[in-house]
Amino acid sequence: MTRDLRPFRPGLSRRSVLQIGGGAVAAIAAPAVVRAAPKEIVVGGPAGAARYLNADVFPVIEKKLDAKILYEGTNSLTNLQKMQADRASPKMSVVIMDDPVMIPAAAEGLITPMTTSAVPNLGKLVPGAVHRDGLWANYQKPWAGIAFSTKRMKQPPARWSDLWDARYGQKVIVPSIQNTEGYWTLLVAAHLETGKPFSEAQYEIDAAFKKLKSLKPNLLSVYTNAPQAINLLEQGEAWMIGGQFSAYTLIRKAEGSPVDLAIPAEGGFAMPSGIAKAKGAPADALADAVVDALLSPEIQSILATKAFVAPTNPAATTPAGFPDSATLFAPDWAFFAKERAGWTERWIKEMA
Repeated sequence: MTRDLRPFRPGLSRRSVLQIGGGAVAAIAAPAVVRAAPKEIVVGGPAGAARYLNADVFPVIEKKLDAKILYEGTNSLTNLQKMQADRASPKMSVVIMDDPVMIPAAAEGLITPMTTSAVPNLGKLVPGAVHRDGLWANYQKPWAGIAFSTKRMKQPPARWSDLWDARYGQKVIVPSIQNTEGYWTLLVAAHLETGKPFSEAQYEIDAAFKKLKSLKPNLLSVYTNAPQAINLLEQGEAWMIGGQFSAYTLIRKAEGSPVDLAIPAEGGFAMPSGIAKAKGAPADALADAVVDALLSPEIQSILATKAFVAPTNPAATTPAGFPDSATLFAPDWAFFAKERAGWTERWIKEMA
């Protein structure tokens, strides 16, 4: 029986209020003493990115822009649902979501185009990083494989089929399909069941769910909150997490945690992460500035070093040992976005 790890939903900081010196009477008599509220902006993104964004990235941007960034950490689908609910009065000005979730956000008019005049670094990215005439751009590209406990496993998992090995009963965690990284387990299951390469197996969804059911005896839990899952891996309660990202795992390894990330023999996956402006959101000019900063060589170099992701600005620097992106499989995200709602319902029904 799997354990459901509920998504972490931190509350936002309360907005700053005007500070009025000398009481209301003094303020009326001398309006010059009324001080303007500091600039603030709400950015929505993945919960798993909160650590490095809040610790290493946002402080640099805040100092540069003289602004405060309030980060709303959850998963991409939850961010999309919030944008749908807040359409009339958006609270998030900038959203960081996976490409498959950007597609419906664009279709519903929830994000607004960005221009190179307002976001100069938009025109300096690698080919293919800007989508739909500037509706969103990829600000980083993490890679995915199998995260594993070096405390429990002396040798890294060699193949994706290791997740199904009977030796690992109640020792495996996988992401829910509600998280975009949950698709990797579905894709691997289709590949193992059909024997077809990833490029063909990605369309064999019935076969994927058939194979997934046989994974149940090995499951310790299915997660929607990546940090909680990584904690179980660090503690040694879980031995492997299927379809996990470099940005979630290798940052913990660098901090001394007994975890690592393996790219199995069949190959790993590439997951472009998108950034966009919410349509009709507050702080429009500040949103442009925040996006431009995240696309800059300075910030992308920090992301590469601290979050172990491939930058999309070619002027950024990267540490040694990054995988060749040409060897990583990138699926048909339009197909994924089209079918995801039905897969999610099926996942909940069949994987409960």
